[in-house]
Amino acid sequence: MGEQQQVRFPQEVVDEYAALGVDLPALFSAGHLGNRMGVQILEASAERVVGTMPVEGNTQPYGLLHGGASAVLAETLGSVGSMLHGGSSKIAVGVDLNCTHHRGVRSGLVTGVATPVHRGRSTATYEIVISDEGGRRVCTARLTCLLRDVRTGDEAPVRPAGD
Repeated sequence: MGEQQQVRFPQEVVDEYAALGVDLPALFSAGHLGNRMGVQILEASAERVVGTMPVEGNTQPYGLLHGGASAVLAETLGSVGSMLHGGSSKIAVGVDLNCTHHRGVRSGLVTGVATPVHRGRSTATYEIVISDEGGRRVCTARLTCLLRDVRTGDEAPVRPAGD
C-alpha cells in the first residue's frame, strides 16, 4: 500500500512542467489522504485519469467500502484531470462533488476513471465512474473544480526538479 507507481503523463505535460523546473512525475502523488487510503494513480491526462484504491482499510462498520472513501478517490481523480487541463499557470480547487453509490463492495480493488464533461477557462467538470474488479459500477461521481490563477504562496507544494 505504501509503494507509489510511476504515473503515465502525456509527454507535452511533462515538458511544460520541466520548462518551469518542476519534475512532475517525481512531484505527483495522490496527496497525503489519498496515500493513506492506498490510492494509486495509474494514468493521468486532461482527457482521462485512472486510479485504484483497495477496499480493505477503507470500509464502514458493516464491512462495505465507505462512501467517503469513494468520494476521496473520485475527488482525487477529477482534481488531477482539472489540474492537467488548467496547466501550470492554474490551481484546481474542488467546489462541488456529487456521489451516487450503486452497490456495496467488501474486498478487492476498485478502479476509478475520470473523464471530462466540461473543460473551460475557469471551471472543469469531470465524471468519475468507480467499478469493482468484476467491472460492476460501484459509484458515479461528478466533480467541478474552479481553475484559478497561481498566486504568491501557491508555489510551496511545487518543488523544483532535483529537490
